[in-house]
Amino acid sequence: MRSLTPEPLTADAFAPFGDVIEVAGAAEVLPINYGWTTRFNDLAGIDTRDEGGHTIVSIFRSKPLDPLVLKIFERHPLGSQAFVPMQGRPYLVAVAPAGAFDAAKVRVFRAEALQGVNYAKGTWHHFLLALEAESDFVVIDRDGATGENLHEIVLAEADWISVSG
Repeated sequence: MRSLTPEPLTADAFAPFGDVIEVAGAAEVLPINYGWTTRFNDLAGIDTRDEGGHTIVSIFRSKPLDPLVLKIFERHPLGSQAFVPMQGRPYLVAVAPAGAFDAAKVRVFRAEALQGVNYAKGTWHHFLLALEAESDFVVIDRDGATGENLHEIVLAEADWISVSG
């Protein structure tokens, strides 16, 4: 079994897989509501319209994985999928490039409490990896009556990934 240590989640490091959703580095910062609110505008490219899909907003509740071993990855070829933590806790993001799944290309990022992620269409990712306690996430993704938008792969035991640190 391979072991990975999470790396810090930064916009540059995560760019091949999608967007980091955070106020740091926002391209457009706008004062609104008569100056009482600041809008950090257009932080992620939500992409859900393939094959008649539409955007939905949900809440997912995730329990910490114990032991922290990655065995399953999934991808959504018809739409992006965004996750924003609600409880102010860090979490892990495990991803691999779009295309044929390659366990050797998996990367693990540690997302801080004020960072969300938006997986680009086709990006392989592990399901939610809450760390400290059961945690809620706002999820923005695709719903649609047509098209197959979920591919899962179960790793052979030799390809399992232990996450440390």
